[in-house]
Amino acid sequence: MELSSNQPLDTTAPALIRRVSRTGKGYQEPLLTITDALPLHMVLIPQGSFTMGSPDDEPERRDTEGPQHEVTVPAFFLGRYPVTQAQYETVMETNPATDYKADRFVAPDKPVVGVSWQKAVAFCDRLAELTGRPYRLPSEAEWEYACRAGTTTPFYFGKTLTDELANYDASKPYAGGPEGEYRNKPTPVNYFGLANAFGLSDMHGNVLEWCQDHWHSNYEGAPKDGSAWLSSDENESRIFRGGSWGNYPWNCRSASRGTYRPVNRDNFIGFRVCCSAPRALQ
Repeated sequence: MELSSNQPLDTTAPALIRRVSRTGKGYQEPLLTITDALPLHMVLIPQGSFTMGSPDDEPERRDTEGPQHEVTVPAFFLGRYPVTQAQYETVMETNPATDYKADRFVAPDKPVVGVSWQKAVAFCDRLAELTGRPYRLPSEAEWEYACRAGTTTPFYFGKTLTDELANYDASKPYAGGPEGEYRNKPTPVNYFGLANAFGLSDMHGNVLEWCQDHWHSNYEGAPKDGSAWLSSDENESRIFRGGSWGNYPWNCRSASRGTYRPVNRDNFIGFRVCCSAPRALQ
């Protein structure tokens, strides 16, 4: 079933899989239109409000995903895909994916992996310096709002996930969904040719994605304006979102969240860039 961004989303149908055409407004960063590198395509995420976190009856939910709370998010731009290895190498002149010495990780159009939170921030800072636009990592609230794109189900596709929709360890089913293939490697961005109603791809699975926020064990006292929730200790752990090629489907839910030290690197973790609006188009 195909839905465009101006059609109502049925978030109540059981085990519904939504295949959503890529839509939305944005811009392409011309800096990255080079051989073997996709352009950095930034999608406009409109301002709006949503319920952040998971309901108590969502399968495999954790207490760290509550309490649910309403958040109002200003408009911003977010990368259509995670940053690719070719894009990262263009800006930073290195490809950390090669450190894992395995061909399954290395390809220009695959997401960059092995990037610490600190290096992801350094990429954003360097990109901002080169372009004059305010690039940064998304806040955790921005990430979940953009991922959900108006939906309230565990995934923006619906109530379950299959290996035809995302790259994850599909050897374990979720909420009545089928078992599937465990590919055991990242796939190129947009491998499935699918996107949510905002026009974003690969928000479920493939690579975990760094966010700005420091880790908090639940949402008691969390900001309600879409801003990053930070503490006074810059060395505290940071948030990642989205699940990866090595995670089970419940780790890929819109509300799922995890934490890692900001200096740590892993072949499961990448990132996508955010840009504040409307300055991005000035």
